[in-house]
This record gives sequence, structure tokens and C-alpha cells, in this order.
Amino acid sequence: MSGTDEAHPDRPDGPVAAHYFDPVPTTGSAPSTVELHLPDVSLRLATDTGVFSGSSVDVGTKILLADSPPVRSGSRTIVDVGCGYGPIALTLAKRAPEATIWAVDVNRRARELCTANAVAAGVANVTVIAPEDFPDDLVIDEIWSNPPIRIGKPALHGLLTTWLDRLGDDGVARFVVQKHLGADSLSSWLEAQGWPTTRLSSKRTYRLLEVTARGLTRTD
Repeated sequence: MSGTDEAHPDRPDGPVAAHYFDPVPTTGSAPSTVELHLPDVSLRLATDTGVFSGSSVDVGTKILLADSPPVRSGSRTIVDVGCGYGPIALTLAKRAPEATIWAVDVNRRARELCTANAVAAGVANVTVIAPEDFPDDLVIDEIWSNPPIRIGKPALHGLLTTWLDRLGDDGVARFVVQKHLGADSLSSWLEAQGWPTTRLSSKRTYRLLEVTARGLTRTD
């Protein structure tokens, strides 16, 4: 797929961009594998067409995993919103074996891949589910996400509101968003809605944002 628009699902004119956030992708299956190498974690991941960044791990995802503060220690509830085939969820699972990682995606093919990749990686603390199956009474300690900007601003705002409102009192979310896809306006919107938002870094046109629960301020 290299060199084609299909290999770049974050392009506005790429055909996969219209499908990676659909519940059931309409693109034909073409299984492949990609590799993720970080200083502390290396993963070989099964992937396919019809999922986000199916030909290689997205640059923004790598920045999120490489440049964010460490996962807090202890038995925590961590959610990867828009997990795709699992690079974020599986990395967090290896870094925080005592935590419960919920890998959430609307895309059935992505969930199947993430489940298979968790088994292959030997991590037992990942639960892969559709958004509607997330337990109603579960309080979230951390959210990590390369959010699906292409779903459009109203849908994105609704999605983020749903998950951020489930953060516990000391909960935190970390997002990576491309500047040209509205990272700064998203940061302003989050602040306006009452979620304190800090830009942790800016690298290769990506903003790394840290968001805390409504009404809280950073103490570090």
C-alpha cells in the first residue's frame, strides 16, 4: 500500500479516511503487519485496511507514547479512546501491568485486530470493547488518545465530552492532535468547557495536550 492515499488515512482525500471510524469497514481486507519501536517497548502488530493508519504506526501516536509523562503507578483504570489495532493500549499495558486498560473503538475490524494483538503480545490486562459496552459506573483515571479528528467537529466534541466527563477527581487525559487539523482550536474549546488544558509539547506539527477533570488545576 506504500505510496498510495490508502496508506495515509489521515489525508482528507484518502479513501480509508472515510472508513476507519465506521462500525463495519466497507473496504476489502488485506492483512499485514507493522512494527512499533520505543525505548522501552517493541511491538509487532497485525493490521489491515479499513482501520486508522493501517500501513504504519501514525507519527502522532508515536509522539503521544514517547513524549507523554509516565503512566501513574498502581491499579488504575486507563482508557484508549479510538484504539485502532492497539499500539497505544498495548504499550500502556506493558508499561503499567497493574492497570486495567480498556481499548475502545467503534470499528469492529479494529477491535478484532487489537484483541489478536494483545494475545500475541502476551498482555492480559487489556479489554477491547465497543464504546456502548463500557461499564456505566466505571470511573476513569487516565484517557490516552490520538482522537478521530476526521469525524467532524460536532461529533468529536460529543465524543470527548462523553469520555472526559467520566474522569475521576484526579483524572487526566492525554491527546495528540495535528496543528493543521485544529489542535489549537480544540485546546481552546476544551478550556472553554471547563477542562484545564496544557500543551505539553509541540513536535513535527503535532500538539501534545494534557487535560484534567473539570474544576481541577495542575499541581506539578
